[in-house]
Amino acid sequence: MHRVCFQLQVRPERLEEYKARHRAVWPDMLRALKDTGWNNYSLFLRPDGLLIGYVETESIETAQAGMEATEVNARWQAEMAEFFVDLGDARPDTGFVQLEEVFHLEDQLGTL
Repeated sequence: MHRVCFQLQVRPERLEEYKARHRAVWPDMLRALKDTGWNNYSLFLRPDGLLIGYVETESIETAQAGMEATEVNARWQAEMAEFFVDLGDARPDTGFVQLEEVFHLEDQLGTL
């Protein structure tokens, strides 16, 4: 299982609506995420709109491709795109910046 961390920037004036949307994610979207390998998936939001996402998956590329094949993802991404800045032509689910993991406690403890 790989740990993936990523960042996006939510428009500061849309933060409350963004949070409200994520308190009530569509059930078919939740099922699609789980079915396509998005495990232990969390989003963290800073007051200035910096969004950090974390997911555990066998392969982020396979998980993204699985979601790409779902109808619900197309609808969700179309609705969510307006919340983000600096995506260009990318959708939020493919336009994020993936962060490099530089430390994991359990990995280092396992080498002791």
